[in-house]
Amino acid sequence: MNTKREDIRNIAIIAHVDHGKTTLVDELLKQSGVFRANQEVAERVMDSNDIERERGITILSKNTAVFYKNTKINIIDTPGHADFGGEVERVLKMVNGVILVVDAFEGAMPQTKFVLKKALALKLPVIVCINKIDRPEARPDGVIDEVLELLIDLGASDDQLDCPFIYASARDGYATYNEDDEPKDMTPLFETILDYIPAPEGDPDAGTQVLISTIDYNEYVGRIGVGKVDNGTIAVNQDVIVVNHHDPDKQKKVKISKLYEFDGLNKVEVKKATIGSIVAISGIADISIGDTICSVDQPRPIEFQKISEPTIAMQFIVNDSPFAGQEGKFVTSRHIRERLFRELNTDVSLRVEETENTDSFKVSGRGELHLSVLIENMRREGYEFAVSKAEVLYKTDENGKKLEPMELAYIDVPDEFTGVVIDKLSQRKGELRNMGMSNGGYTRMEFSIPARGLIGYRGDFLTDTKGNGIMNTAFDGYAPYKGDIQYRNQGSLIAFETGEAVAYGLFNAQDRGTLFIGPGEKVYAGMVVGQNAKTDDIELNVCKTKHLTNTRSSSADEALKLTPPKVLSLEEALDFIDTDELLEVTPKSLRIRKKILDPKMRKRGIS
Repeated sequence: MNTKREDIRNIAIIAHVDHGKTTLVDELLKQSGVFRANQEVAERVMDSNDIERERGITILSKNTAVFYKNTKINIIDTPGHADFGGEVERVLKMVNGVILVVDAFEGAMPQTKFVLKKALALKLPVIVCINKIDRPEARPDGVIDEVLELLIDLGASDDQLDCPFIYASARDGYATYNEDDEPKDMTPLFETILDYIPAPEGDPDAGTQVLISTIDYNEYVGRIGVGKVDNGTIAVNQDVIVVNHHDPDKQKKVKISKLYEFDGLNKVEVKKATIGSIVAISGIADISIGDTICSVDQPRPIEFQKISEPTIAMQFIVNDSPFAGQEGKFVTSRHIRERLFRELNTDVSLRVEETENTDSFKVSGRGELHLSVLIENMRREGYEFAVSKAEVLYKTDENGKKLEPMELAYIDVPDEFTGVVIDKLSQRKGELRNMGMSNGGYTRMEFSIPARGLIGYRGDFLTDTKGNGIMNTAFDGYAPYKGDIQYRNQGSLIAFETGEAVAYGLFNAQDRGTLFIGPGEKVYAGMVVGQNAKTDDIELNVCKTKHLTNTRSSSADEALKLTPPKVLSLEEALDFIDTDELLEVTPKSLRIRKKILDPKMRKRGIS
């Protein structure tokens, strides 16, 4: 018999990157008394990983819990970026409602569409929180209209459209029911959660059913499964069976050794949990997302969304450049293999395959951002390796036709840049679907474009729009191959010999294009030191010093004027490399090089 568990609410927070979701969670934690009054609290406690803090993006979904009026509110943070969409669908299975956080100036952004659509399809009620209401340019009324339009577009039911709106400033720590109310604290948001989000339901007397929705990993205890108790109870030392809806043959008997619930940001050990509780379970070695933990006498798996397929891949290769092993701590194929396979413990949208060559691994992910975050993490941990240009993963249909992954690109740019963006994206086989005015002299455009057309475009996009454009993408299924695309119109400037770059050599080289290095940097033959202004590759001697003669010319005393080099970030370097090039990644350096370093062999195309 189903009953409601009134002392619990399970909610997910949906927001566009940068709309203040993580700050909002911080404030709810502070005001529910999770932190002691005198405790130092790090800003954005939920973004635990360095990259998340630097880029201000949330990648992994995290769990936290706050208490308000004897009710435990489990809050699950969802990633806002479409590359991490695999995380989102599973998280929504654990909750009974969502809070949509929208910036009071920017309004509803395309990125939130993806998650919101999934939430509406699961019939989850929505609380809309208009955040950053303290911004001088805030326009809450316009934003409310946009949100209602978005809900209608996404097919929200009448009940979902009748959603409560809360006005908040997470930074200043208050929420109000109406725009003009006197701001005090977060009480209105807490109250709305209790009133509007249904309590979890289930049958406490039925057999155990817990669907594992996310995986955590810890060096000491291994994999930790996190999920909601749908029915029955789960207890330490209980014998259970692990089954899976998509894998009917999976039936594994195990014992629950440790059970945790969330309290604030901590996991607290408990002996037993019942319906509606979100629990973490350790001690089951190969537990994975989508597994259901059931009573041994009633193994009934719960249905779940299949995990989205990867769309792009790149090779991770042992570094074999002349400078290999000088800067990294972990450099062998064994190190790289272990690290990549360890990533699979927590990242379900990633694939790692071994290739015929033992020094190379094929890594597939949901997009360039997905893979660049992994590369950046590995580099910070002391790994040294090389990666190839990202390539998309094709499929074939039943008639043998080649299909490729498509993306929807949503672009907001100042009006004067629309021409150049349309021009560049058409060359990359992009098709303009929609175009309309956005607020403040901006135009919003929507393109359907092959995923490979976006590889290497972000750098151009920022340059073309002088850093003022905003681009968001969402996966849009597979479609017939759209024809060849020329990626790069400019060749590379290649170092001719190994040594140290000197000002004289660089001075002569800079007339040929844009340099990536400055004087004093070590280079090797076959390393790419810049971008040619023309289409072909040129070899240059940047280590060349001036021949000394016994006569001095009057101009020789004038110092050589060098243009500052263009130092590429990881994303720019991944965008720049061509199919015959590799990016050498070490904890200290990023170097672009030709796959074949020897110039004679390169010309013959011999590998």
